[in-house]
Amino acid sequence: MNQDAVAIARACADAMWAEDEASRALGMKLLRIAPGEAEISMPVTTDKVNGQKICHGGFIFLLADSTFAFACNTYNERVVAQHCAVSFLRPAQLDDLLTAQAREVHRGGRSGIYDVTVKRRDGTAIAAFRGHSRVIDGKWLPET
Repeated sequence: MNQDAVAIARACADAMWAEDEASRALGMKLLRIAPGEAEISMPVTTDKVNGQKICHGGFIFLLADSTFAFACNTYNERVVAQHCAVSFLRPAQLDDLLTAQAREVHRGGRSGIYDVTVKRRDGTAIAAFRGHSRVIDGKWLPET
């Protein structure tokens, strides 16, 4: 992998993480970043469990969406979600540690498509997410 591209991806992620209060407030941790890829973890705490005594789907979606966002913002372009869909496969329980892995499927022009898989600590997939991205005005890093 091109080391300059990896360095740009890391610098963009660092800049984005510094502004992402929502992900940090939910206990997310950025584990890995590369061009078009990201991996983030999030613990299932008591404030994320619903009346069914399982992790609320909105928090699982949020983890997948944050991971998608970090993956598509690795090219020093500001990118937002245009459309997202999630399929919940299995429940997550209190005290689970969830990990989401995003990978770029397609990127061209101002649009991209990314797939995210959310797994429990034991590797069981609990959600499949697909996000469509759109480049907007602005850069994460100063132009050189």
